[in-house]
Amino acid sequence: MISYWEKVSFLNYDYVIVGGGIVGFSTALSLRDNYPKASILVLESGFLPSGASTKNAGFACVGSLSEIIEDLRTHTEDEVCELVKLRKDGLELLKKRLGENRIGYQGYGSHELIFHHELHLLEHIKKINTLLSNIYAVPIFEERAQDISSFGFSSEVKTTIYNRAEGSIHTGKMMKNLISKAQSLGIEYKTRSQVVALDEDNTGVLVHIKDEEGRIRANKVFICTNAFSKTLLPELDLKPGRGQILITKPIPGLSLKGTFHFDQGYYYFREIDGRILFGGGRNIDFINEESTLDELNEKIQHDLEQKLRHLILPGYEVAIDQRWTGIMAFGPQKKPIVQAISPRIFAGVRLGGMGVAIGSKLGEMLAELVN
Repeated sequence: MISYWEKVSFLNYDYVIVGGGIVGFSTALSLRDNYPKASILVLESGFLPSGASTKNAGFACVGSLSEIIEDLRTHTEDEVCELVKLRKDGLELLKKRLGENRIGYQGYGSHELIFHHELHLLEHIKKINTLLSNIYAVPIFEERAQDISSFGFSSEVKTTIYNRAEGSIHTGKMMKNLISKAQSLGIEYKTRSQVVALDEDNTGVLVHIKDEEGRIRANKVFICTNAFSKTLLPELDLKPGRGQILITKPIPGLSLKGTFHFDQGYYYFREIDGRILFGGGRNIDFINEESTLDELNEKIQHDLEQKLRHLILPGYEVAIDQRWTGIMAFGPQKKPIVQAISPRIFAGVRLGGMGVAIGSKLGEMLAELVN
């Protein structure tokens, strides 16, 4: 049974955010900026964030050249520029909000590996730089063939395209400091609080928590659960997309620095703590990776390990230390969903694998929907 004290002190809030990842806490912080005296609660279903916020590869990316070229097949030039600007603005907001040191930001840029059948992409560098010239003051893409020898990749890699606008973060530091900043500002945070239903009326929203007797009442609710959002909002146009990741044990003599992509961004790897973190491969098994289950895909994990040993680190002795997955959300368009579902319920979801880049900006955009 619920006591009077619990009802008064723990079950009534101005704003409740469902989802304790980067979008959820960014929304909470933006709401605190706009409403300094509001009561704000963030609910997370797991012991740790359950989507990709603490399970991603830590790429602070705005898009590889091949990815942007592919996007132009299904989006207008204005839409592609809008997406890139959203990623740039989101990264700048994240760095401003927490500081580069507190997210472990490294602005080394990134390299896209180019194979023989992709050499035609080099012809598009000038065009894409011109397209993005209203977003970036200097051209961000350039060929860097001279870097190949220092990286030690397989001879299958013919050249690289450097992107000076990209970098990397330490995912764990980012989330710990987002949570710490929110709590220092009086934002409450509860884990193991899976929201199973929302009941809205003209006075507020009742938030039902699995296996709990009490129901939290909120003036307004924000759904920030990305791939898991269809359990509460089945009408949303999104599909889950699981990302497979592995990380090696420390590799003596490893000199590879920075972040790397290939195959339109479907594969990505980086150095961290003297190890190589390598993820992706969703494109070789789209159907099975359209899942919210936290399970390894043996086919993709094998593919990652083969590419790691023969393409990225030929000649090195490599041992795998850990494997995991992160659950993302995608849709027919890459534009995220940021909208009012009803007068009191709002959604910021479908990040398209770019959560680190756009999560902070989505939270700000969600908070601006409140009136």
